[in-house]
Amino acid sequence: MTDIATSASTPQSAADESLPDSDWRDRWNGSPEGVVVLDLGMQPPADLFPAPSDATPDPEHPLRMVLGTSTGLAQLEADPTTPEEPRGVEPAALVAQAEAAVDQAEAAGFVRRGTRVLEYPSPHGGSWVDQLARRDMVEVTEGPAELIVDIFGMMHDADQRAALVERRDRLADDGVLLMQYHTLAAIMRGGIWNALRHGHFAYYSTPALVRMAADVGLTAVGAWEYRLYGGTIMLALAKDGSRWGEQSPDVTAMIERETAEGVLEPSSVAGLGTALRESVAAIGEYLADTTARGLRVAGYGAASRTSALLRASGIEATDVVAIADASTAKHGRTMPGNRIPIVSPDDLVGLRPERVLLFVPDLLDEVRRALPQVEANGGRWVVLDPMPREVEPV
Repeated sequence: MTDIATSASTPQSAADESLPDSDWRDRWNGSPEGVVVLDLGMQPPADLFPAPSDATPDPEHPLRMVLGTSTGLAQLEADPTTPEEPRGVEPAALVAQAEAAVDQAEAAGFVRRGTRVLEYPSPHGGSWVDQLARRDMVEVTEGPAELIVDIFGMMHDADQRAALVERRDRLADDGVLLMQYHTLAAIMRGGIWNALRHGHFAYYSTPALVRMAADVGLTAVGAWEYRLYGGTIMLALAKDGSRWGEQSPDVTAMIERETAEGVLEPSSVAGLGTALRESVAAIGEYLADTTARGLRVAGYGAASRTSALLRASGIEATDVVAIADASTAKHGRTMPGNRIPIVSPDDLVGLRPERVLLFVPDLLDEVRRALPQVEANGGRWVVLDPMPREVEPV
């Protein structure tokens, strides 16, 4: 394992609550007012999976989160990377959450048969096309639409104001925009520092997003919360003066709760830097112990969040022999920087690892059902959420 005290990716603790680069501007209102609340040091692009024969070293860029003090929007400071073709496979937990969200949107009257629906899906998956098609909704590619659905989509837009204005302009006068997002409050509660990655420009709290919506003439008329990723929100937005009325009490309550949790306070959000250092230390200690005991360690989930966790923790191919993933497009490729090979789930079973690091906690139930051989062979799953936690075998 790389000495993380000397690694190029070492988080800069002194940078927590420092000023952003002088050319940084808030992605909502263009203000230069902001504070660096999380610094992951130099990191490779999160969606880069190089072939073993690709030239080294792999590219790396600074990765920092800034909290805009005039907007309350947590955001990526800079991103010089070029998005790669997505290769992910939609996990069962994401599909189940989509089913629940569409059911609740239908119960609220937002999903109706024959309604024109426009979807802004995430490049990482999460589309509601199948669920909406079963309800005989009419999918369109331009407005006006009575329902616009954004599933982790707008966070990928560098210009946040332009992205939300575009969605508003494509919305019918009495239409509804449903936005799903991994709330900053949940990221803070869980210490999920590796939610920060290149290509993800915004990390919404409910008070910040509702404020942004109000700036462009949208009212939050409903909110629902789910356990996915430690806490995701579906927010319903309608044009001011629509038949859907004023801001709903559940939205107000969520704003009050998240505000009390400190999502608008740089000193509170900067707690993610403490979580980063604590989990990196715990992961290093855990892997040092497995090495001392002669245990073979593998991983599961070559997701976009995995790259930052590996790099910040200084994990090398000598620590983790391979990382399995369900996406066949990733098989035969490697993780950037450390070049840990990415293999199929079947290949993982063949390696007979004593420990399997699970980089995406929401996959636990799914992978245990799909790969019972891991535990049958005496292995154990180790959830990184992002602290290492061994799961007792079935």
